[in-house]
Amino acid sequence: MEDAKEKYKDLTREDLLEIVEKMESRKKYGLIWDEEKVKEQFEKDSVNALPILKEIKGKEIKTKSDEPINILIEGDNYHALSVLNFTHQGKVDVIYIDPPYNTGNKDFKYNDNFIEKEDSYRHSKWISFMSKRLRLSKNILKDSGVIFISIDDNEQAQLKILCDEIFGQDNFVGTLIWNKKNVVQNDARFFSTNHEYIHCYGKNINNVFFNLVPRTDEQKARYKNPDNDPRGLWTSVALQAKSGSSSNLYEITFENNVKWKPVAGTFPRLSKESLMKAYEEDRLWFGKSGENVPRLKKYLNEVKQGVVSNSILLPYEVGSTQLAKETIKKILNDNIFETPKPVELIKRLIRLNSDKKGLILDFMAGSGTTGHSVLDLNKEDGGKRQFILCTNNELNGLEKELQEKCLSKKEIQEHGICRRVTYPRIEKVIKGYKNSKDEKVEGLGGNLKYFKTGFIKKTINKDDMKIKLTRECTEMLCIREGVFDGKKKSDDYAIFEQGGRIMAVYYSIERKGLKELKKQMDKMKGEKVLYCFTLDPLGLDKTDFSSWKDTQLEPIPQKILEVYEEIYEY
Repeated sequence: MEDAKEKYKDLTREDLLEIVEKMESRKKYGLIWDEEKVKEQFEKDSVNALPILKEIKGKEIKTKSDEPINILIEGDNYHALSVLNFTHQGKVDVIYIDPPYNTGNKDFKYNDNFIEKEDSYRHSKWISFMSKRLRLSKNILKDSGVIFISIDDNEQAQLKILCDEIFGQDNFVGTLIWNKKNVVQNDARFFSTNHEYIHCYGKNINNVFFNLVPRTDEQKARYKNPDNDPRGLWTSVALQAKSGSSSNLYEITFENNVKWKPVAGTFPRLSKESLMKAYEEDRLWFGKSGENVPRLKKYLNEVKQGVVSNSILLPYEVGSTQLAKETIKKILNDNIFETPKPVELIKRLIRLNSDKKGLILDFMAGSGTTGHSVLDLNKEDGGKRQFILCTNNELNGLEKELQEKCLSKKEIQEHGICRRVTYPRIEKVIKGYKNSKDEKVEGLGGNLKYFKTGFIKKTINKDDMKIKLTRECTEMLCIREGVFDGKKKSDDYAIFEQGGRIMAVYYSIERKGLKELKKQMDKMKGEKVLYCFTLDPLGLDKTDFSSWKDTQLEPIPQKILEVYEEIYEY
């Protein structure tokens, strides 16, 4: 109580009223945490700057010129998501993330410090961290898109409430349970925890449609046709159920003198009338001799295919943590991650809500399993899915060792997660590699561009900031349009072309260079878009473009700033 008095004693009446108003406006149900005490480093980094993306040219991978470009972004995922709110707002089909589980065992870093179990703000920091990023990710999803989030018992309850708040309780699709290992943990104090959870939410559940899951050979084998029924293959189910109404109990004797009634403690699956109709339509099976207790035929062609079980994903179906570790070791010849996710698990999730041209985002990419999964699926079914991966370049405990080697800052960067793990894994999976047994593994093929987050420093003169942002946003525009191949560049403009699409960026305040740009673009055939610089917040003066035909006009940097105004205060 004394601490509270000290905290508030010097505040003005206006300050106190503001605090009371905040307290009165607090929600009465949901998660509440002390956000003021858990500010993140990225918030400090962006006080006087706006994020951009810059390509690291030497890391481009291109093996299939006719296929889309995948994206890897190195940097704080909050800044990456801010950029993606401009480049990909409402465009992503599936988001999958595997966030830190906040176990207190040095798995979650906050402001460059690992969060310990004893930290009194441990949960507040994690919730704040997740909340900021999930809110940005929601904007990037299509209206029919879904997000899958892996989690364990440490934060799954808090995450569920947080997602209910951000995505809406009505958009909760369900929770999958992944059995991550086959062995029992003998040193467990109470239970051997073999599972994790995967919460799934839709952007708008009314528009979410899950693809049918093909039946397995094992499932198909259950259907036979021993009596040559013209309706085809069938299996049989009991005529009794564990639940029902006691008023619906009955017994019946069929024309073949076989009697039937539910076993004590069970109830009829069908009403008496429905059962007699099934008998008349030859939908009951009395066994080959015709004297057995009848069962109801269930025909293969009448059974809905692809209902997804929300109970357990088993290791033999989608892989285990151990299998995932072995996969990474085969590729990188090193045990780098303790708890990676298996490729088959992520493939299963992507298949559910993505067609063969779907866009998949993982903004906590870690070892790069999501990218690997997309490439593997494309190879498997000829798809042209794209992925966007975002991850930081943390050193994961190597700081002291690298400093002792007196390496330069540039050399140290190459030992971070993104450059030491995520990128090399994707590169090898695309190009092919030799595994730990020196066996050659063929590449899956694909294209990748590597970007890093950067910043435009804010200035007192907002026009100066607009000019700087326009000059530095070209890579963001290329990502937005999916057009990367440079065709012509001058001080005033740049032209890019790819896949029958043309994008031009005009940088200059002066309009004298537009004539030359139009001349160049008129020579080119395809869908055209022009991003043109203007200081006017209302957009471009259309009279400058009256003779431009079949070209979409976009003013910059207004659209970028509009997005950033929603995210940052400047």
